Amino acid sequence: MLIISEKDMNNTICIGEMIDSIEQAYHLYEQQAFQMNTRTHISLNSDTFLLMPCVANHFLGTKIVSVFPNNKNLPVTQGLMLLADGETGEAKAMLNGTLLTNLRTGAIGGAAIRHLAAPYTHSVGLIGTGVQGLYQLLAACHERDIQDIYLYNRTREKATVFSKDLKRRISPHIRIHTENKLDKVVERSDIIITATTSETPVLPNHSMIYNGKLIIGIGSFQPHMRELPDELFKETASIFIDTQDARLESGDIIDPIQNQWINESQVMPFSQVITEKIKPMIDPEKPTIFKSTGSALFDVVTAEAIYYKAIQKGIGQKIAL
Repeated sequence: MLIISEKDMNNTICIGEMIDSIEQAYHLYEQQAFQMNTRTHISLNSDTFLLMPCVANHFLGTKIVSVFPNNKNLPVTQGLMLLADGETGEAKAMLNGTLLTNLRTGAIGGAAIRHLAAPYTHSVGLIGTGVQGLYQLLAACHERDIQDIYLYNRTREKATVFSKDLKRRISPHIRIHTENKLDKVVERSDIIITATTSETPVLPNHSMIYNGKLIIGIGSFQPHMRELPDELFKETASIFIDTQDARLESGDIIDPIQNQWINESQVMPFSQVITEKIKPMIDPEKPTIFKSTGSALFDVVTAEAIYYKAIQKGIGQKIAL
């Protein structure tokens, strides 16, 4: 079995290749060329333990994830990814599941930007400066000529530390702004990304401020969680979801439908955009929403890509179990 550490993964694959892998996963999703049960949730107060198995591309993968929002000196999201041969069951690799989650979630957002953001997009705003937000911005900068990044976090000190880390990872010509007011982030950003574990909306509930913008929500993954405000749903023309499970898992889809702010027909699978079954009708006068709750399919396909790249480059540590 090959052990692929965080350092190994960073030396193996780039964010653009991860986005390409996510697009491959969408093709498999649309073809139903995979086997996967709904993820297993175990909730302990505000903490969540997730088990995410899937079989695809002749590989069997299982990701074990913990989401502990109140962690102080540890990542909120931590995990482990196991990859096995889908025909023999032989264990092939163990990957750092924390980085895999961050990379593939960033790549999911990157794929949305690749297909839904206007070509002239030059600014992006991030609400929630945790580690997942970092990879969202790296993917955004890969897909568009980003010139300005606007950051907001409830704890300003965290945003300042985040800004320094981000600056080391992106082009020096990109300007980074740490804002005190959410309204400024919304006003100045062509793309707005929410990356929090909030149970209540984190964006301003004002009308007519999101027109022409792409809103990417990647934080809420349970029915009681919400990141996006009521007015945004009332004004949007299109909502794209990464998988149909988002209809059942995220409060950002469940609540708007139940409250009739949107109708079912407005919620469309993003896989059909990737496979060109539908052409996204982007209205410059209305906001477009992309909502992700993640999927074990994305984990298996991206883990497979990393595994093969590691073998090609001779990266990782082989062990016998």
